[in-house]
Amino acid sequence: MSLLNVMITLITVGVILWLVNTLIPMDGKIRSILNWVIVIAVVVWLFKVFDVAPLLTGLHTGH
Repeated sequence: MSLLNVMITLITVGVILWLVNTLIPMDGKIRSILNWVIVIAVVVWLFKVFDVAPLLTGLHTGH
């Protein structure tokens, strides 16, 4: 995926998230959870796009 496509996708997601936050009335806690879910999903997607995800599979927490 080219850098231009990544930038267009990030801008589109940002605009959609801004529209949801401004136009749809919702509780602040729900809005915060929605924002965090979208941010985490975008970060995971970016890891996959730039092939950083295989590096994270070797990390283990706990036992």
